[in-house]
Amino acid sequence: MAGALFRILHAGPQVSVQDGGRRGLMRYGVPASGPMDRAALAIANTALGNPADAPGIEVSRGGLTLECLSGSVGFAVAGGGFILEAGGARQGSWQVAAISAGQRLSLRPGPWGSWTYLAFAGKLEVPDWLGSAATHALSGLGGGMLATGGQIALATAERRAEREGPIPCPVSARPRHRLHVVIGPQERFFGGDTLTTFLTRPFHVTDAADRMGVRLRGPTLAPDATLDMPSEPVLRGSVQVAGDGVATVLLADHQTTGGYPKIATILSADLDGFVQLRPQDTVWFHAIGPEAAVALARRRQRSHAEYLGRLALRQPLMPAFRPS
Repeated sequence: MAGALFRILHAGPQVSVQDGGRRGLMRYGVPASGPMDRAALAIANTALGNPADAPGIEVSRGGLTLECLSGSVGFAVAGGGFILEAGGARQGSWQVAAISAGQRLSLRPGPWGSWTYLAFAGKLEVPDWLGSAATHALSGLGGGMLATGGQIALATAERRAEREGPIPCPVSARPRHRLHVVIGPQERFFGGDTLTTFLTRPFHVTDAADRMGVRLRGPTLAPDATLDMPSEPVLRGSVQVAGDGVATVLLADHQTTGGYPKIATILSADLDGFVQLRPQDTVWFHAIGPEAAVALARRRQRSHAEYLGRLALRQPLMPAFRPS
């Protein structure tokens, strides 16, 4: 089976190789990394017939342009509503298509979203680190950050013409402005009025963001107790508040421990929609209990699994199918 080779004509900031993530190593201080929008990478891979957690390319709003130097290969794009140009044809993302030598593939921001994912019908020739190709952005370890002038090689490349066509975009893939949270685990550092403010006032996404986390603009959430807690494990989705009262949501490349109090933890199933927000977008926090959070997470997972199952078999979605 032949391979394929691409030249990187343009790669914006934070464009990297990601797979399903580096699991089971946070106890050793190793971030999990993986895609910012985990569902979107799984959708792109599944639509193409790849394993859901196979390595692909995560594209930021900085965009990506590739030139195919040799070979022919199928690809899929899913994630934010980006603009796709391939082989001279312009269309929206959420597509399975193919590209051949001499053609260009370009992804740039469209009407919504901050991240999109490019999967290939072939094996990316990229290094791994500790058993995963997920790239840790600060160190560059893993499959690696893409840079203008570099190359992308596929050891194997297939067309998979039977899978070409639009990918149905579920409602759940859209940016999510209302976020479910479980309060704590350090709510004791915040007064009742502060907790009420957190749950009743809007916050805004800022451009102080990277793969580690994003700072929010909004009401001050200043702790009213001495910040004397020891460092402890932190998770993706933790809403961490520094001494200045500014909240930060921790994301894919978050550190494994932290010493600032966490006023709340965002439900994991809401995070894929959260990362698709853009700077200045508004978010609201809605508190639910642990039991309700587990029930909602399970319901979302069942919907997502059903969607991926139909996508893998190229079955049409029922008109009323709307993953929540």
